[in-house]
Amino acid sequence: METMATIRSRHAIRQYTGAAPSPAAMAQIETALQAAPVAMGAYDHLHATIITDPAMLKAIDDTAARQFGRANMLYGAPVFILLSAKPAHETLGNADYASAGIVVHNMALAATSAGVGCCYIWGAVAALNQEPATVAKLNLPAGFVPCCGLVLGEFAGDYAPREIPSDRIGINRLA
Repeated sequence: METMATIRSRHAIRQYTGAAPSPAAMAQIETALQAAPVAMGAYDHLHATIITDPAMLKAIDDTAARQFGRANMLYGAPVFILLSAKPAHETLGNADYASAGIVVHNMALAATSAGVGCCYIWGAVAALNQEPATVAKLNLPAGFVPCCGLVLGEFAGDYAPREIPSDRIGINRLA
């Protein structure tokens, strides 16, 4: 898929068939993960956890439901890639979240290009961070904190380019 067609086509998929992406699609998504730019080249400050274990997915979903009073915040997707960061200082900062978000976005574009459904996950990760016992089950390297993630799976339908309004986000031009 051509780059701008991918960008115009990408949107959140919140219903999945239950089938995981093909190994070839996952390889493409993992390549996108590795190819993403990271602030100051601090690749060792990011860690990805690919979760396909139904019990772990349910534990994360249950955690989010308790925190937000809303079930199914992983949308029944069979794969969740969680990005965690090792804070450069005492807590996660702007560059930590930005780098994790850029990695997730890179993966979302690769998923869209491959026809794999995807949706950014922030709220369930915020809830996850409130339950250290569940975080401990992720076996993260020492010092890493979950930041954000991407759910993936097959979906009924396809991606199609859409019109993008030119005034969605305000723009100032300084000349």
